[in-house]
Amino acid sequence: MGDDTTPRSALGRFRLDGKRAIVTGASRGIGRAIALAMAEAGADLALVSRRREGLLEVAREVEALGRRAIVLPCHVGRTDEVRSTVIEAARELGGLDVLVNNAGTNPLMTPLAELGERAWDKIFDVNLKGPFVACQEAARSFRANGVAGSIVNVASVGGLDVAPGLGAYCVSKAGLVSLTQVLARELGSIGVRANAIAPGLVATRMAEALLTNPAIRDPAVARAALRRHAEPEEIAGAAVFLASDASSYMTGQTLVLDGGTFLLG
Repeated sequence: MGDDTTPRSALGRFRLDGKRAIVTGASRGIGRAIALAMAEAGADLALVSRRREGLLEVAREVEALGRRAIVLPCHVGRTDEVRSTVIEAARELGGLDVLVNNAGTNPLMTPLAELGERAWDKIFDVNLKGPFVACQEAARSFRANGVAGSIVNVASVGGLDVAPGLGAYCVSKAGLVSLTQVLARELGSIGVRANAIAPGLVATRMAEALLTNPAIRDPAVARAALRRHAEPEEIAGAAVFLASDASSYMTGQTLVLDGGTFLLG
């Protein structure tokens, strides 16, 4: 599917008709927004998250858009579940064209010098090891089926700059950016692309502690050129672009969606 060379209009290259995508962390927030945007662009979806109930609601929304949705509960921090879930998604959808690693966690705000190993391991299992394993299985599927697939890793501006109290999260997301670059180099010869998205402050449940703390929220908003935080839907378009033929000559890159924060330093 990824090797289709039929000429398409400029806008048509943003379509995902016939594509099969797996989105982790799809039950809410950025993951839900990406899944719905991809469905609207024509993709069938494998929806992955820990809780089936939230996934079922998103599946109904996908189906209302006329696309197929399968629900696959999975804890992304458990590698055996990740492997079996990607394999099952490929089997149920008849193959894979797109992998979106969106699931992430940050259970606490603690300086690195005070962070316990258990918390470190949890953050890295979900934010980096799980995506690594998912990428391995997706790459095997792409290679076996001759698909020029696309991997989209949802990182963070925290992977490009440091944030006090979020050290382990920042390091894990920096690792995800690096993983993206390595995959782009290693898989490019078979036509597989890997890119990342680095959102700034987004109104999600995971960021609730930041958004409800004026001492953190207000300086972050003030640093952004747009003087506001993002909504999940504002991140989804970048994922559709990176999954689509509109970005067919782009790999190993990280798109920063931070409202212009890096512009101001």
